[in-house]
Amino acid sequence: MSRARNGWVLPVSLFVALLLGLVPLPEMLQPLRPYWLALVLAYWVLEEPEKIGLGAAFVLGLIADLTFGGLIGEQAMRLTILAFILDRFRARMRFFPLSQQALAIGVLLLNDRVVSAAIHLVMGEPQHSWGYWWAPLLGMLLWAPLHFVLDALRLRRRG
Repeated sequence: MSRARNGWVLPVSLFVALLLGLVPLPEMLQPLRPYWLALVLAYWVLEEPEKIGLGAAFVLGLIADLTFGGLIGEQAMRLTILAFILDRFRARMRFFPLSQQALAIGVLLLNDRVVSAAIHLVMGEPQHSWGYWWAPLLGMLLWAPLHFVLDALRLRRRG
C-alpha cells in the first residue's frame, strides 16, 4: 500500500474520545451522550487489530473507570466484551457497507447498555432512566461520520 500510516492518530483519537466522555452536558441531554470511547475503540479494532485488541480494550476501560469515577472494572469489562465481539466478526464486518456496519455497531452499543444495566443490577446500583437507551441509536448515527474522519486522518499521506 502506498499510503503512509499516521501513528499519532490512534492514541490521540482515544484520548479525545476519553475527553468527550468528560465534557459536561445539560442534565436533559446527559442520557443521550454517545459512548465515544466504544465508538473509537470499535473503529480501531476493525481497522488496526494488530495495534489494539482485548488487552488494550481492558486497559483503556480501567483508565476510563478511573477517569469517570464509576465502578472499577465496569467499563473495562464492557469495552473488552465489545472488542471481543468485534474481533470475532471483524473479517465479515469489514466487507459490510458502511450502513450495515453502522447497524451492527448500534446493536453492539445496545448490547453494551444491557451489560451495563446487568452490572448495575447485580451491584445494587440505581438503574438508568429510559433516555439512557437512546444513546446507542445516536452512536449508530455517528458511526459513518466518525469512520470517515478517522479514515481520513489514518490514511492521509505525509507530505
